[in-house]
Amino acid sequence: MADMAESPVDTRPPPLDLTHHLSRATRNRHASSMKAFYKYFAIPGIGQLAGGLPNNYYFPFDTLEAKVARPERWTPTPNRPIDPPATAAEDACDRLSALKIGVQSSPLNQPQDAIAVPHTSQQPNPVKKIDLSTALQYGTAQGYPPLYYFIRQFTRDNMHPNCPYQGGPEVILTNGNTDGFAKTLLALTNEWSEEKDWVRDKEGLLVEEFCYMNAVQGGEPRGLNIAPVGMDDEGMRAEGPGGLREVLENWDESKGKRPHLMYTVTMGQNPTSGVLSLARRRAIYALCSKYDIIIVEDDPYWYLQFPSSTAVNTTTHLSPGSSSFNPAIQVLANGEPRPTEWKSSGFPFLDSLVPSYVSVDTDGRVIRLDTFSKTIAPGCRLGWITAQPELIERILRITETSTQQPSGFVQSLIAELILGPDHTGLSAPPTASKGKGKGGLQDGQGWKAAGWVRWLEGLRGNYERRMQKMSAILDAGRFHVKTGRRNSLDDGEDEWSVVEKTQMYSFDWPVGGMFIWLKVHFDTHPLYHHYAKTGSAANKNEGLMRLAHALWVFWTTSPYLVLVSPGGIFSPTEAIRNAEGWKFFRLCFAAIDEEELGATSRRLAEGVDAFWRVRDVRVIEKLLADDEAGVSARGGEAEGLVGMVGPC
Repeated sequence: MADMAESPVDTRPPPLDLTHHLSRATRNRHASSMKAFYKYFAIPGIGQLAGGLPNNYYFPFDTLEAKVARPERWTPTPNRPIDPPATAAEDACDRLSALKIGVQSSPLNQPQDAIAVPHTSQQPNPVKKIDLSTALQYGTAQGYPPLYYFIRQFTRDNMHPNCPYQGGPEVILTNGNTDGFAKTLLALTNEWSEEKDWVRDKEGLLVEEFCYMNAVQGGEPRGLNIAPVGMDDEGMRAEGPGGLREVLENWDESKGKRPHLMYTVTMGQNPTSGVLSLARRRAIYALCSKYDIIIVEDDPYWYLQFPSSTAVNTTTHLSPGSSSFNPAIQVLANGEPRPTEWKSSGFPFLDSLVPSYVSVDTDGRVIRLDTFSKTIAPGCRLGWITAQPELIERILRITETSTQQPSGFVQSLIAELILGPDHTGLSAPPTASKGKGKGGLQDGQGWKAAGWVRWLEGLRGNYERRMQKMSAILDAGRFHVKTGRRNSLDDGEDEWSVVEKTQMYSFDWPVGGMFIWLKVHFDTHPLYHHYAKTGSAANKNEGLMRLAHALWVFWTTSPYLVLVSPGGIFSPTEAIRNAEGWKFFRLCFAAIDEEELGATSRRLAEGVDAFWRVRDVRVIEKLLADDEAGVSARGGEAEGLVGMVGPC
């Protein structure tokens, strides 16, 4: 299928040959002999005696039907940084509550449409054909053709229209980003065994100082050195102590090879919520090019960038200082000017987002992981990898003999939702009479690219308002206030009010993602000095880590009843966990029900304040001693579900 945006002559330079990064096993893979037949299956009238396919009329599903949201269900927020930010009072919860219809004020009580995937479509073009007879059959590992071609075109023309290498990137569908990263590791790293291999052959993985630990836990069993890189409020740093340059220039080769692979979450960084600027990307990319490093960019939150957190350039959003933005200059969501020579994506919302590493990938060394987990649902287990064609081809060979293509049920439903029953790529749908569209949507044609972008805009709006609400509540509760009276030092007759304000925690308003990264100032707690003295020779902060864990347990007790993620679980090494990780907690404002967000945020802040009133060591020690028994007693049957909760 030809790409509409490609000119007859592509003058961009081709991507570099990076096949030397491939693992031994991946380098030796060949195309599946069975999959090679699949391209012949689509020949009209072909007598199918080759493939071991079950008969499609024996599938027990005659149709797949669903009621779906309209793409304009949620209200977007502005694309530009604004000052002061819009109030969070007009959020979805308040608008729904105004309906005064009780439980029917659910977000589901909104205008919706129906979609139906038929058993058999008479559409002869396999790129347009969406039906169960093809979606539920064995298929190509690249992905279900209608959805694959949409994602490929949307990725090239709308997400990354300024990719600098010839031909642009290729894509392959995955079972979500965890699957995508697992295949990337398999393709680009060799397993290393201490018993069998030389230390000089041990490979490495660069990660952020605080990172999504599934990546680390995927690399460690393969014998990779995990190499953390220092961070700031944006994300990974290129320069300075602990920055990427220092890590690479001072690499100790007695530990193994200098890392040739980097894993990074650059938009709404998990767990710190930073968004890496375009300028920082260029600096990091230059170092990766110099040291021949492949960048794996995991971006499940790419559409969640919050301009309202950029407007005030201070530690807290309620500070009086502000920045003014020139309305004549097109800026990104982080307030950074957008390059004037860049092509537009065709959508102001996408143009306003800080772009991917793909937009500066002159060498073709970026492998980007995208997912429908945060835009549709995690349970659909569907995503895609974007990279230069040579690398995608190798990952395709891995897919052919492992997961093959993702679930046909999921792919067909999402394809029907976005593309409609007889889609024409990304072009605007023709006008259809109401009620006559085959697909059940108002115009019978599916959302198309414009509807998909409008859905993303609305999601960003809702998550941004949630972020504003939680951040404002936490901002208001940062200080522990103690008041008292004392005699005047002058004559002993007048009384003076004494107000002591102690800052208990701090955080930056998230510029993207779904999390607030809360730093608790344990050094201001009344029992800090006691626990600071109880460290061990192996870990001087052991006592303080106990104090931090006590706060985590305290939050789970009545009346606070709040569960947060401790920073230690995002620490890629034990050294980072012992030195810094215990000071932080990750708060997710995404999953909680809208009407509970405010109350839960207040309980969290009140819990810190109450914990700061604890001055008896015995109270802390009892909390810790009762921890396990307390969870069992309070959790009941639900305790067993803890291990079933997936990663996020």
